[in-house]
Amino acid sequence: MRASVVRLLCLTCLAAVAPGAAVAEQFERIGPYEAHYSVVSTTFLKPAVAADYGIVRARDRALVNIAVIDPAAGPVPATVTGTVTDLLGTTRDLEFREVREGEAIYYLATARHGDEETLRFRIDVATPETGPHQLAFQQKLYWNAP
Repeated sequence: MRASVVRLLCLTCLAAVAPGAAVAEQFERIGPYEAHYSVVSTTFLKPAVAADYGIVRARDRALVNIAVIDPAAGPVPATVTGTVTDLLGTTRDLEFREVREGEAIYYLATARHGDEETLRFRIDVATPETGPHQLAFQQKLYWNAP
């Protein structure tokens, strides 16, 4: 696994325990697989890591990270699409891009948000073996200094 993947995963995990961090790190079973998902403020990424991935660091942007894992064999390729909806009902498409580094496979998208805004995420994850599955969750996000 390349160092940049390790940095991104470590930063996501560290953000989960940082005071005031806006993050949800969870997974759901999809047949024999686990679909892991997390949402973290892009300001928690180091500038070099954000630049490596083409991610804009800003207090009003969150990074959505999806990974499908076979607990017995590792990462699984998937098709990932989704939307994000604010509490006023405005829905925007999430533009996921697949990242492959070594054996790691994950899907990244960014979403804009207001301070202390709760967003509803609907992420469709499909593998050839399982077919489509929808992850539905909401996350309250906060503005942090870049």
